[in-house]
Amino acid sequence: MSNSDLIKKVQAGFLKDRPEIKTGMEVEIQQIIKEWNKERIQKFKGLVIKTAGKSALEKTMTVRRKIGAFGVEKIFAVHSPTIKDITILREFKVRRKSIKFIRELTGKAARLKEVKKDTK
Repeated sequence: MSNSDLIKKVQAGFLKDRPEIKTGMEVEIQQIIKEWNKERIQKFKGLVIKTAGKSALEKTMTVRRKIGAFGVEKIFAVHSPTIKDITILREFKVRRKSIKFIRELTGKAARLKEVKKDTK
């Protein structure tokens, strides 16, 4: 058994059942926040502008959201134990792995074309 096989076997125990996240998806992430001895769930809804990570456990996504006049970005580890659920709301057509150029665009220029899913 090679080292890479051994690493994959150990990492398999930490993987969660998550949907496949791609750039250009609008997602809602429910994150567990611990404050002193209380726990609460915080939702973050936004557009995935970048995905990174080679192995399954290293997968991360950068999610961007506009709040008023400001843009807020958060980086989430996909298989983190603090993430309770990831919901895919919509999917947009993009041709790049990273759409960071969307940061500078405003108004009509910042629109992306939505991919319609067949409900058959």
